[in-house]
Amino acid sequence: MKTIAVIGGGITGVTTAYALAKRGFAVTLFEKNRYAAMETSFANGGQLSASNAEVWNHWSTILKGIKWMLKSDAPLLVNPKPSWHKLSWFAEFVSNMPHYRSNTIETARLAVAAREHLFAWAQAEGVDFDLKKEGILHIYRDKKGFDHAGKVSKLLAEGGLPRRAVTPTEMKAIEPTLAGTFYGGYFTESDSTGDIHKFTFGMAAAIARMGVKCLYEQNVVALHSDGAQAKVTVQNGDAQEMLSFDGMVVCAGVESRRFAAQLGDRVNIYPVKGYSITVNLPDAQSQAAAPIVSLLDDETKLVTSRLGQDRFRVAGTAEFNGYNKDIRADRIRPLTEWVNQCFPGINTRHVVPWAGLRPMMPNMLPRVGKGSMANVFYNTGHGHLGWTLSAITADMVGDVVLDHLRPTGLRSAILRAAQA
Repeated sequence: MKTIAVIGGGITGVTTAYALAKRGFAVTLFEKNRYAAMETSFANGGQLSASNAEVWNHWSTILKGIKWMLKSDAPLLVNPKPSWHKLSWFAEFVSNMPHYRSNTIETARLAVAAREHLFAWAQAEGVDFDLKKEGILHIYRDKKGFDHAGKVSKLLAEGGLPRRAVTPTEMKAIEPTLAGTFYGGYFTESDSTGDIHKFTFGMAAAIARMGVKCLYEQNVVALHSDGAQAKVTVQNGDAQEMLSFDGMVVCAGVESRRFAAQLGDRVNIYPVKGYSITVNLPDAQSQAAAPIVSLLDDETKLVTSRLGQDRFRVAGTAEFNGYNKDIRADRIRPLTEWVNQCFPGINTRHVVPWAGLRPMMPNMLPRVGKGSMANVFYNTGHGHLGWTLSAITADMVGDVVLDHLRPTGLRSAILRAAQA
């Protein structure tokens, strides 16, 4: 049986391990934390949002970034301190602007395809993750934002995602708890929400039942491949241990860039910090005042998810500030104030702040497929849509690995016959 190392125990690593185990590989998962999904997959916005597939490679993003650069509470914040990594990333970001249309359509197509896999896997493995299939409502406060959304809707439709324009009256009917004055909205009934940490943790238990060897608290310091053997070096105290495999898949989030360089590949991921707050809803009044339908506020770039009866998640913002994970009060405050403004009946005394680093490629598409070495593969760089795209990219990389490193034995023969 072919052995595969998966580097990273977040949403992409765990789903990749699942897809590989189902294809007959002997999988070993390496994760530096004590549990799966303890970093970027811990407390994101919770949206499974094909409707948020628009890539950011657009001049409007550049103009907003310049306008907001010196405003600490802005939705998009760029630390002006230069670095070669940041400059090279933004240069590639600008060079991908001509592909804005095609990349948005492709992202939508992937997001729609991902749903089938994710829901099927959760059902098959009995994973409860506070799934709500109530749709996502995009809200707009002015005509300019609403009109741009109309153009985006045409691209999403080309990617297989229908969504419809709604009036302020219809918005109120869709989500009665929303307060404020709005120009209009777009509603995607097929989108949904859930708790990414609960899903990933549940799938980590599933892969362990399937025989995946999950090695937690593993400080992976180096990766190496000669094309025939893939080697993973881990640090244990003062000693190092090297383990060998037939192949490896790098799913290490923002660390993927460093690991790729060790393997002779360039994967230009930049860590884009996002913030969230989890609002605990301790009383009946707060629970009644919190929305059930997920929202995306285009002006503030904030998204929401209702997680069960007693939790409400608000997340967003993009901060280009290197590998800094600090939770800044001036970045959290606008999220709480937004809740107070849009849902004044919610008690915001019990708010848990969080920040995570999104692994973002300059073209806003994940890196999925082979590396330069015959037995090295990547599934990383999903940016703000890691949760949304995880199941389809795991399935895709599973097929790529299967094509290049077919497992041996009766089990794999049966599997190939079943897939034929």
